[in-house]
Amino acid sequence: MTLDIPAASTRSSQAPVDLAPEAGRGRPASRRSRRAGVVTAVVLTIVCLLMVFPFLWAALSSIKPTDVAFANPPVFRFAPTFQPYVDLWQTTDFYLYLVNTLVVAVISTIVALIVGLPCAYALSRYTGISSVVLLVLALVFRALPRFAVVLPMYDISQSLGIYDTTYALAGALIVINQPFTIWLLRNFFAEIPPELDEAAMVDGCTRFGVLRRIMIPLMGPGILTAGIFVFLFAFQEYLTAAVLTDTSSKTVPVFIATQLGQNLPLLQQASAATVLLTLPVIGIALIAQKYLVAGLASGAVKG
Repeated sequence: MTLDIPAASTRSSQAPVDLAPEAGRGRPASRRSRRAGVVTAVVLTIVCLLMVFPFLWAALSSIKPTDVAFANPPVFRFAPTFQPYVDLWQTTDFYLYLVNTLVVAVISTIVALIVGLPCAYALSRYTGISSVVLLVLALVFRALPRFAVVLPMYDISQSLGIYDTTYALAGALIVINQPFTIWLLRNFFAEIPPELDEAAMVDGCTRFGVLRRIMIPLMGPGILTAGIFVFLFAFQEYLTAAVLTDTSSKTVPVFIATQLGQNLPLLQQASAATVLLTLPVIGIALIAQKYLVAGLASGAVKG
């Protein structure tokens, strides 16, 4: 007994001595982790503010009185007014430009998905050299400078007599955005096991039946993600719309550009139009942020 008691006391006295260094090593690591998190948050906040600043400046300019809207130095104490928005709707054809923008975005999104789904499914299941070549060609086409494809489209639309029409602009945006749609959908299809196709075909399904009855229902998030991206691309497109439209099918981004360099009231109306064009984009991004992140993480990045 006299020998056991000291042994037990020795163990109990050594235990804190053994744990102390581990606790001491853990605290600096935790502090470093918290410090890194704070620094990251501060940097990201500054970057976000810098990115959002132009929109905030436009939004403030749209609700200031005209005489101080673009004053230098800026005036931050003012009585807000929505007269530029009223003038925008009453003195311009903004609603027609907005309708043109929505029509072009919706048509190009629907057709891009209808064309892109079977193409992406085929490229995900037939992985031979021809599929690789087609995917690389699509990527190269997407990477071309926009003027390299828009100017030939201008000549074609003039030759066919469809210049300055919404469906000509929608067709051009379908062609431009189709490679991105196919790449994104193809990567979503590739994540679905091919065994599902084989099981369905054993039960008598054709390839098209597999696509229609099995793949498309499983591809809901992927189709939604691709549709959101294509819609946003078409909704905000400026260069293609500026080249392929004149007056009848002008879109909101082109209208905003034509207001620049004019007098202060028109410039303030351009700020109001910018806010009205941006609000739907912000709403879509907030509502569908989960699918947009999934598209960036799963579809657009993985090859």
